[in-house]
Amino acid sequence: MSIWESIAELQAKLEQSAKRAGRNPSEIALMAVTKTHPPERIREAYAAGVRLLGENRVQEFSSKADALRDLGGAEWHMIGHLQSNKAAKAAELFSAVDSVDSLKLAEKLNAAAQALDKTLKVLIEVNVGGEAAKSGVAPDSPELDNLLSAASRLEALTIRGLMTVPPHTEDPEGARPYFRQLRALRDQIAARYIPAVSMDILSMGMSHDFEVAIEEGSTCIRIGTAIFGQRPKP
Repeated sequence: MSIWESIAELQAKLEQSAKRAGRNPSEIALMAVTKTHPPERIREAYAAGVRLLGENRVQEFSSKADALRDLGGAEWHMIGHLQSNKAAKAAELFSAVDSVDSLKLAEKLNAAAQALDKTLKVLIEVNVGGEAAKSGVAPDSPELDNLLSAASRLEALTIRGLMTVPPHTEDPEGARPYFRQLRALRDQIAARYIPAVSMDILSMGMSHDFEVAIEEGSTCIRIGTAIFGQRPKP
């Protein structure tokens, strides 16, 4: 299938999943994950109507950014693990960082955004599966509380919600408990009415499990393979 056809099929599945859950499909954003894909392929997704785009590595996106600068209305999000020493470049390149996993990183991003006189939208990444190989704060960790408590002094950041990458299971249903856990955590945080913290966004669900994620409350699905096909081998 062409990229246009893939996106049309994804939108249809998104709408079906939303309706099964009694949700409005317009509440759910489709993000195209563009890592390893060249500018011309990204332009095809843009031409098919995608405006929300996610990259995993600062250095890789830096090499593509100039070739994509003319895509009006495109919103670029950093969705991969971000080292604090790359915070300044990330703040320059992206309008949002969806993978904040420490107060130290949040403080670096805040300082960088202030220097650029911009406001950076952020999500807190939560490691719902407790996997050592994955980044993200533990749901019951002091680091999560530290991040939330610091929000009001991080004036150049806007905390908008949570993101997760659950443990991979062959059966998409295996992800359901993790998505449900993130939604419950979001609800708990929202009920605390923490100053300068919004919990409007739940970024969860990828190519193989996004339908389950939508049924469990996702407001943003991050899709790479189901749009672009398998990633090129390095």
